[in-house]
Amino acid sequence: MAFIDVARAGGRRAAMAQGLFALAWLGFGLWQGVAALRGPAAQARLAPTLNQEALLAGRTAAAINHIMAHDLPLDSALRGAGGVLRWGVFGSGGPQARVGCEGWLYLTEELRPWEGAAAAMAERAAGLARLQRALAARGTTLMIAITPDKARVHPEHLCGAPLSAQARSRHADFTALLDRAGAVRVEILAPLRAAGGALWLRTDTHWNERGAALVAGLIANAARDLRMDRPGGFRSETAPPTPVPGDLLRLMNLDRVPDPWRPPPDVVAPTRTLAPQPTGGLLDEADAPPAVLLGSSYSVNGNFHGALQQALRLPVANFAEAGGGFAGAALRYFASPAWRESPPRLIVWEVLERGVGQPVSTAERRLLEGLP
Repeated sequence: MAFIDVARAGGRRAAMAQGLFALAWLGFGLWQGVAALRGPAAQARLAPTLNQEALLAGRTAAAINHIMAHDLPLDSALRGAGGVLRWGVFGSGGPQARVGCEGWLYLTEELRPWEGAAAAMAERAAGLARLQRALAARGTTLMIAITPDKARVHPEHLCGAPLSAQARSRHADFTALLDRAGAVRVEILAPLRAAGGALWLRTDTHWNERGAALVAGLIANAARDLRMDRPGGFRSETAPPTPVPGDLLRLMNLDRVPDPWRPPPDVVAPTRTLAPQPTGGLLDEADAPPAVLLGSSYSVNGNFHGALQQALRLPVANFAEAGGGFAGAALRYFASPAWRESPPRLIVWEVLERGVGQPVSTAERRLLEGLP
């Protein structure tokens, strides 16, 4: 009987401990949820959905789900701990990043193969040539510049990071298709390889400011014979160097982790290009820029837009779109009043190499078949 009583008492204590743990865990979850909902970012996301229409349509619930998935106070700490374990113990960057050597990181998206890439590249090459001819007939020069993958410019730091056969041949395959279609392009890859030294950031997907300025100069040199008014007057200023964790560290959940527990961040001296001050009166209507930049996230990094304006010696309207892939910026621009009301003399389309073999969207196909 004594044994049975002891067993029963032990069972009650275990049940009580489990109940207390469950209550504590629920309380912890409630605290995390309330704290997340009270944050500035969460309040900004929730504010437009705090009405009956949004509630019935499910937008309020969707906003709360997003906050619970991304804005919990301990979320960044837990993700960071996971990133440290994955990189420090297994040498892995996770599903979106590949770890090279000497602190170099690469985006998985540019290393992997894509199904149907050959057909997508052929369609895009033919479409770019078609657009180039159509724009020329309207008095606009389209300059095509293929931004090569980081792994193509700096393969020496891959050090075993897997690179698919499709990715190895993609640039040569696509430029050959462009040439056969009759599209005129600016040669970017060979000068980048000949330049030597680091032209991309170690912990970021994008080029550094030296690489961006070099490409801007190549485009300006190709456009030197275009008869355009070039007022000049652009100047650049450089800030002191500072450590900047790149987007690949963010994808590895290591952007907020102390340096000993992650690859060291890049040290960047950011450059800013300043446009000349307008000379007209306050009420004068400014002329539309004679040039337009359509590009990927590369065109909004490394001061590429500023370097391009300074190299061309003329204002350039920047319609580049980070995350827009191959044609996101072009789709937005050619649907805008800027295109309809004041077509430019020059369009620079910075084409993302890793996007040329990805699936072609319906909207992109319509654009490549003919100008709106």
